[in-house]
Amino acid sequence: MLARVFRRSAAPTRAARQYRALVKRDGAPAAIETFEDVVESPSQPIADSNVTVRVSHSCLNYKDGLVVCGRPGVAQFPVVPGINLAGEVAFDVPFGPPRGTRVVCVNDHLGQRCDGGYAEFARLPTQWLTALPDSMDNHTAMAMGTAGFTAMQCVLHLERSGALDAPDATVLVTGAAGGVGSLAVAILSDLGHNVVASSSRHEEEEAYLRALGAAHVIGRLDAPAKPMERADFDAAVDTAGGDVLAAVLAKLKPRGAVAACGNAAGASFETTVFPFILRGARLLGVDSVNSPPEERDEVWTRLDRDLDRGKLAATVTTVPLTDVPARAEDILAGKVRGRVVVDVTA
Repeated sequence: MLARVFRRSAAPTRAARQYRALVKRDGAPAAIETFEDVVESPSQPIADSNVTVRVSHSCLNYKDGLVVCGRPGVAQFPVVPGINLAGEVAFDVPFGPPRGTRVVCVNDHLGQRCDGGYAEFARLPTQWLTALPDSMDNHTAMAMGTAGFTAMQCVLHLERSGALDAPDATVLVTGAAGGVGSLAVAILSDLGHNVVASSSRHEEEEAYLRALGAAHVIGRLDAPAKPMERADFDAAVDTAGGDVLAAVLAKLKPRGAVAACGNAAGASFETTVFPFILRGARLLGVDSVNSPPEERDEVWTRLDRDLDRGKLAATVTTVPLTDVPARAEDILAGKVRGRVVVDVTA
């Protein structure tokens, strides 16, 4: 059961604590640095950052790759990257979660505007934290991370739209070999739906995607030749955007819905009004940054219940903090399958 309200605690304990962090400074490669106290910070702290978390695990997402590799317009440097973290509260603070509470933080400008999960300690506002279910350990939480969080958000959006009312609905997942796509395939198949996995690497990834539960594996969708094409899918999770999203809209069945959560294939797309006014298509935007606390609670509860741990483990590679810069280059080059968990303590 998630702790939705944190009790008032005793005054904070002040203690110097040396810690390591992977720091990206403007114009310099990301590198491990050592800090002498948990109140030190390479970046300007966010207001109300009063909770100190002893971080055990983070993960590597595409956005992390952009920050670690110094791509412009993504983060304010210097910064500790890592848009996700899991750990335990290190010190009691007034109105914060009690010391020892295991917490997770997914996104909320973490690792971009303020120091993130690639450090042994992080200081965050209370409202950014969600208490983990007792049955979920920190490594598992970061194996899910933003990818699992976003995948489950997509499922919830599609459920609320009614597009998944049929127990065996046919659901397309684009970018299926990536982090969000892999976990969306696993979740939807476990819920009993007929999952079609689309990937530009479909030939090399077919066995992997079928093991996650995909009933069919197809290649990348091309831009639609007509405003509406054959209606194949009750619903879709689109991680790609661009022409792929336009193709998905053209292939939805009447009253179908697509949950859009990515832009790997482009930030803009060309379509017409016809899928919307002739088939009643629904385009559902999914945003993991600004989700309210009650939705975060629901997402983690559903992930704990509905994401098969064995399938999750099949998507995961675990690396030490020192390996992150090299793996960041790989994820930007499209060489990473599934999820990369970062063991911050290793």
